[in-house]
Amino acid sequence: MTRLAIKIGSNVLTRKDGTLDITRMSALVDQVAELHRKGFDIILISSGAVASGRSEIKVGKKLDALSARQLYSAVGQAKLINRYYELFREHGMSCGQVLTTKESFGSRTHYLNQKHCMEVMLENRVIPIVNENDTISVTELMFTDNDELSGLIATMMDMDALIILSNIDGIYNGNPADPSSTVIREIRGSKNDLSEYVQTSKSSFGRGGMLTKCNIAQKVADEGIKVIIANGKKENILIELLDEEHDTLCTCFIPSDKPVSSVKKWIAHSEGFAKGEVHINQGAEKALLAPKATSILLVGVTRIVGDFEKDDIIRIINEEGKTIGVGCAGYNSIEAQKLIGCRDRKPMIHYDYLYLD
Repeated sequence: MTRLAIKIGSNVLTRKDGTLDITRMSALVDQVAELHRKGFDIILISSGAVASGRSEIKVGKKLDALSARQLYSAVGQAKLINRYYELFREHGMSCGQVLTTKESFGSRTHYLNQKHCMEVMLENRVIPIVNENDTISVTELMFTDNDELSGLIATMMDMDALIILSNIDGIYNGNPADPSSTVIREIRGSKNDLSEYVQTSKSSFGRGGMLTKCNIAQKVADEGIKVIIANGKKENILIELLDEEHDTLCTCFIPSDKPVSSVKKWIAHSEGFAKGEVHINQGAEKALLAPKATSILLVGVTRIVGDFEKDDIIRIINEEGKTIGVGCAGYNSIEAQKLIGCRDRKPMIHYDYLYLD
């Protein structure tokens, strides 16, 4: 294991009063620097910009949630990256800022541009520090939180592992506050329904919750990347997680050993960018779910919804109205409408550009 994506959550970097926890940040940088010296390539997905800005500026009048987020993040992101810069410089290391938006992952070209940027940084031993650009992201185009972003980064960069640092030890089999609850140490397979265990409440300072973390972790593990959820407030947590002699309390999502192409990895995380829908009949769904790989053919299509171009991401909907996957459209929506039910045409969605939930 040499390539690590490490997501540091808001509740790890934020004090109870909502300000940035510089001591914790410094301790985590020390650990990242130690791993870096051992030869690990590391990408940080770091929250904390809003907390950093909140402690820096006092607002004269009451702002709505979006305006406050934009203001605090604009001020806080500069402060946050500067803090990282100084902390890494103490170790003789360089870091660089990568700000992104959800829209940047919806275009294959933008996706590959981001990937290339971070590959160049890693090749030159620079630590990429990634965060959502909250100054321009509006509610409907925002990531669920940085957990979603970290999953996209881990798969895009083909990391060996994704470590999600939260303020609890992992996924519990009950309420973490209940003394009888214990941490689930290993989770295998993407089909496990963990909703009965996981608390649906959101974190104090982040936008997501533990169920979001689980869903993303399962999807990333299904694409062959190990995912660990652990307590970022524990001393030396990163070093211990990567030391085989330590049995550190955490939840580990065991990666699938099925190979997944880079294009399929992109498509797997692209449902939020879908421009339309293709509705299929029961026969087409049955063929899709069979062991043998198959494409979505026009003969099995019953309806086309939305206005999309060829190669845009579209959702696949079964007869019950359930989304069963996503893929790249083989036709634009106007062409597809005309060809519904036709035989002997190229696929509506080719298997190589198809991901099933």
